[in-house]
Amino acid sequence: MYIKRVAKGIMVLALYVEDILLARGNLKMIKATNHWLSSVFEMNDVGEVRYVIGMKIVRNRPKKLLGMCQEAYFKRVLEHFRMHYFNTLK
Repeated sequence: MYIKRVAKGIMVLALYVEDILLARGNLKMIKATNHWLSSVFEMNDVGEVRYVIGMKIVRNRPKKLLGMCQEAYFKRVLEHFRMHYFNTLK
C-alpha cells in the first residue's frame, strides 16, 4: 500500500501481486498516475473495480461512502470446508 498526500487530499495505490488499485476523489490525479504507470509498465486498465482480493467493493456516491463486503469470500471459505449448507447469508 502506497499513500501520496497532496494539498488537495490523499491518493492510495494498493498493489497485490499483479493487480493495482488506485483510489482518490480526484479523477484527474488518478488518470495522470495511470498514464505514468502505463508509460513505465505494460498494463491494462480494466476500469472501475467491483471486486478486489475476493471482496466486493460497495459504493454510495451521493453520500461519498466506500466500503467492502466479504460475503463472496465467506461463501468460498464455507464451500472449501464443505460447510456451505450452513450458510445463512442471503
